[in-house]
Amino acid sequence: MIMCMCPIGAHVRMSRIHIIIEDGEKDRFHRAAAKEGKSLAEWLREAARNRLEVAEHQPRMETVEELRAFFSACAAREAGREPDWDEHTRVIDGSIRSGLADL
Repeated sequence: MIMCMCPIGAHVRMSRIHIIIEDGEKDRFHRAAAKEGKSLAEWLREAARNRLEVAEHQPRMETVEELRAFFSACAAREAGREPDWDEHTRVIDGSIRSGLADL
């Protein structure tokens, strides 16, 4: 643990962590950080905070009722009907035969 003195005199507890990454990956991260004018440590902290923010705001379905509500909302949002699997495979096969799948 590291104690840091802030300008107003408050103590902030900090910890140092050690991560193992491939050299090439570290170089890519370092270049990305430099482009943003940040240190690698600052850039990694920001990336971690951003990922945590996204994860914390993902809707979670923990009950059967929540799952049913999710599928009801999806059904209400979509118009028309869902094609059956045979219809899907006909479209895929037609695309492959026409060469459009090679795009």
